[in-house]
Amino acid sequence: MIEVEVVLAWPQQVLSRRLQLPEGATVAEAIAAAALEGSGDCPAAAVHGVLARPQQALLDGDRVELLRPLQADPKENRRRRARGD
Repeated sequence: MIEVEVVLAWPQQVLSRRLQLPEGATVAEAIAAAALEGSGDCPAAAVHGVLARPQQALLDGDRVELLRPLQADPKENRRRRARGD
């Protein structure tokens, strides 16, 4: 068994759940097992801050971070800054 933590940290809400999973468990399995409210709205996940694929195997002590959707288009933000807005 391995122990992992699944974290959802949004401006209005922070949820965290520690899980015991079998060796070879994947990011997708950890997210499903955590069953955190709002996890379905997350377009991607990271392990210790590095973007992770759903089929990526986890190691003991890993932290799976659920990433929230972008609030603004990065290209549009750069254009706005370049214009001085």
